[in-house]
Amino acid sequence: MLSDLRRRLDRRRGACLLIAIKERAHCKTRLAEVLPPGARIELVRSMLTAVLAAAGGAQTVHQIMVISPERDLVPAEFPVLADTGESLNSALLQAHTLLREFGCAEVVVLPADLPKVTAAEIDDLVRAGRTGGFAIAPDAAGAGTNALCLATTLPFRFQFGPDSHRLHLREAQRMGLSPQVVRLPGLEFDLDSPADLNLLQGQQWLARLRA
Repeated sequence: MLSDLRRRLDRRRGACLLIAIKERAHCKTRLAEVLPPGARIELVRSMLTAVLAAAGGAQTVHQIMVISPERDLVPAEFPVLADTGESLNSALLQAHTLLREFGCAEVVVLPADLPKVTAAEIDDLVRAGRTGGFAIAPDAAGAGTNALCLATTLPFRFQFGPDSHRLHLREAQRMGLSPQVVRLPGLEFDLDSPADLNLLQGQQWLARLRA
């Protein structure tokens, strides 16, 4: 797989996009009171499909990869980089190191639970990252991190977890980068709680899950 990935990166220029997702059965457990296990798995698969589609339509993105402990139903054209389960930050560090070794100077990190994200928003994030070497999209509360763009060949210490927005900004500043904060509706909205489901009314795949 690594040799095939190297060939893909050698042929193309632009951002490499990493989409992180856990083992499907362990995703969105906070929705257990409103969705049974099978429906939660279908939900996270549907959201991943939506994020892959948005990434595929972004003009600034030329390679898309998934970081996960399992391939599940990820289409064959998308490489899946192994997540050993140690931590998301560790998996991202390994993936970022690999991509830098392959010469990829622009890396975007997205979670798989951004069902409203658009290709245009991803392009805006990448262009902001190119401005100062680093761009971050916080969650709606302004405390977490919903997306990152690294436009640098330097190693980066990922800080996903509590207070990640502040910690990521601090890490970027430590590296001498000029952080750009990107606030856009599709990047801010991550689906975590039962209340968030109500904000997705009109989505055909959501109606199917609740049927």
